[in-house]
Amino acid sequence: MLSPTATIVELFLLPLAVLVIYNDVRYRRIPNPFVLATLIAGLTLNIGLAGVNGLLSSIGGCLLAFILMFILHVFGAMGAGDVKLFASIGSVIGAHLVLPTFLVVVVTGGLLGLISVLRSGAFRMTMHRVLQILVGLLPGWQMPKFSVPADRRHTIPYGAAITIGAIISIAVFQP
Repeated sequence: MLSPTATIVELFLLPLAVLVIYNDVRYRRIPNPFVLATLIAGLTLNIGLAGVNGLLSSIGGCLLAFILMFILHVFGAMGAGDVKLFASIGSVIGAHLVLPTFLVVVVTGGLLGLISVLRSGAFRMTMHRVLQILVGLLPGWQMPKFSVPADRRHTIPYGAAITIGAIISIAVFQP
């Protein structure tokens, strides 16, 4: 059973997830007002629940989540909207849940990616590109640059993975 705090956070994140998933799947965009509202709600919620310690945890969660996703963004694996969304969710869940949530989000995103690859019939091409990326990580090899596909079937609406992963993480890891 969820604690009262976890229940409050889940009740906030469920409608956010619906809005984000709809917009990210349909338009491949996460509107900034959703991100800003999430950030403000996270700060307010944590201040209300734990005062100054809640504020510090909220800010720490925002910064840590931003850094983790920004690293992926630099390598072209994540869009800017996804970075901002995860940072704002970091303000809701607090610093202590960012790392477990990040791991759940990565697994969730991987499953969505696998479904997307299988659905689009691009499994062989995707595995070839993954191999190119892995080889590019080796010393002396160059990291390949891939353009963003025009066909949406070859992209992942990662906002869905982020919101679903956050909901799962709170249900599993929130004390």
